[in-house]
Amino acid sequence: MFRKSLIGVAVGALLLAGCGRQAEETTAATPDANANVPAPTSDHPFEAAITADDFAELTRTLASDEFEGRGPGSVGEERTVEYIRAQMQRIGLQPGNGDSFFQEVPMVETTADPATRLSIKTGDEAMDLAFGPDMVVGTRTGEQQVSVRDSEMVFVGYGVDAPERDWNDYAGQDWSGKTVVMFVNDPGFHTNDGKLFDGRKMTYYGRWTYKFEEAARKGAAAALIVHDTAGASYGWDVVKNSWSGPQYDLPSADDPDPRLPVQGWITADVARKLFSSAGLDLDEAYRTASKPGFKPVPLKARLSVDLNSTSTRKTSRNVVGVLPGSSRADEAVLYMAHWDHLGKHEGEGDTIYNGAVDNATGVAGILEIAEAFAAQEQRPERSVVFLAVTLEESGLLGSKYYVAHPTFPLEKIAGVINLDAMSVGGRSRDFVVTGYGSSELEDILKPIATMQGRQLQEEGSVQSGFYFRSDHFNFAKAGVPALYAKGGSDLVEGGKAAGKAASDDYASRYHAPTDEFSEDWKLDGVVEDLEALYGVGRELAAGDRWPNWYEGNPFKATRDRMMQARQPATPAAQ
Repeated sequence: MFRKSLIGVAVGALLLAGCGRQAEETTAATPDANANVPAPTSDHPFEAAITADDFAELTRTLASDEFEGRGPGSVGEERTVEYIRAQMQRIGLQPGNGDSFFQEVPMVETTADPATRLSIKTGDEAMDLAFGPDMVVGTRTGEQQVSVRDSEMVFVGYGVDAPERDWNDYAGQDWSGKTVVMFVNDPGFHTNDGKLFDGRKMTYYGRWTYKFEEAARKGAAAALIVHDTAGASYGWDVVKNSWSGPQYDLPSADDPDPRLPVQGWITADVARKLFSSAGLDLDEAYRTASKPGFKPVPLKARLSVDLNSTSTRKTSRNVVGVLPGSSRADEAVLYMAHWDHLGKHEGEGDTIYNGAVDNATGVAGILEIAEAFAAQEQRPERSVVFLAVTLEESGLLGSKYYVAHPTFPLEKIAGVINLDAMSVGGRSRDFVVTGYGSSELEDILKPIATMQGRQLQEEGSVQSGFYFRSDHFNFAKAGVPALYAKGGSDLVEGGKAAGKAASDDYASRYHAPTDEFSEDWKLDGVVEDLEALYGVGRELAAGDRWPNWYEGNPFKATRDRMMQARQPATPAAQ
């Protein structure tokens, strides 16, 4: 979550528990990796132009039950990546990773025992929390057994250490062996002070990923985030569904980010009872944590948990195709979308998480754009890369791995365009740019949108931090300008009321088995969005522009260093 939808993104969760020794010691083949699972075929007559029929065919197939929810490390993955490769070959793309369409992504699969209980002692009383209804926890260490015993629990506000903002929720204590409890989002969210952080617009400090990493840097034994539907921008069911079943990480050798022995979430009801036992009011705690000078507060409670997990090492795959440039083939424009979703879970009824909007639509979108590029009479001067990444639902891991192992040097990538959860409610008057005001790629998009009679807008829920929740963010952190834009909520047919109805409808399906392809979708808006994003890449691939971030953007300094490195050395004075 990464903006995945009109409501936000959740944390990663997928399928297929693996058994074995500790992940760092075990190498396991991807299930059925050598089974030669055939890619589904159809007689659909694809056209060179971007069309609703072609988009529907691609999305319908990727979101079908046959793909079993596109879970990494499953038969569903094999069918998915083979299908994407087959489509890239049909379009006429060349292998994008040497002589292969695939880039192997190592992953550690860890599945927490759902019978896990979390014990919190508060004075003479004890809270016995169940996995699912009360809390969800896991470990990123890859270890099968992790125990935290009698750990002192301390409330650390929003869990933020931001020196440049003169803010440190951890100041003045040694955190070794302690359990930190914190709020989601950042200190500006629950106040009306627009000057505190970025007001209601979430910063990176508000992301759950940052909070766990910072707690690990401080040496904590465990960290728990208090769930808040408004602050997280998704309900408890999303958290529960996303953290139930296998969780994925890159091996520690491929990921320098620090890791906690135990991390997870507790419900607001559990938090209210926990705070009350320490003589604290949860609502007042939100207000206190949002004031400069906040100090950590002991909760007069101690936590114990025995976390048993199954863990194994596996391999997933990014899919990479390229249309080589005609004159500057060493430079590239990159389109991307994540192919993975939540797989399938055990149980009764519909247990397949088809992920139609999230994100079969994005993969279909980059394939449609690829077809348009391949059909151009004049091949673009720069190469155009089409990247379908894995493990987005598990913390943007596929794109993280690609950025660490790019098929084009990052300083040679002129810009990135990300497609994630396309808007299927029909044509809109607005074109939403997530993270609006970030980079000069918007200068290319704006006149194209104007020609379509549309205006660029920032996302409506800036407090949800959508900019940090999708795969473009890994490129942004590395300095490469990245654009994430799609149709908005002011629909041509029905206006904002219709847009809200479409948003609410998808909110009820997000990360649920009901996110399925529908023949009732209005795809004229998708076509218009794809044509605009194709236009951005076409202009960038045909020219020699090197877009940068706008002044004041935190990623501009990295891009500036990239551009300086690209300049030829100045000859020495004679």
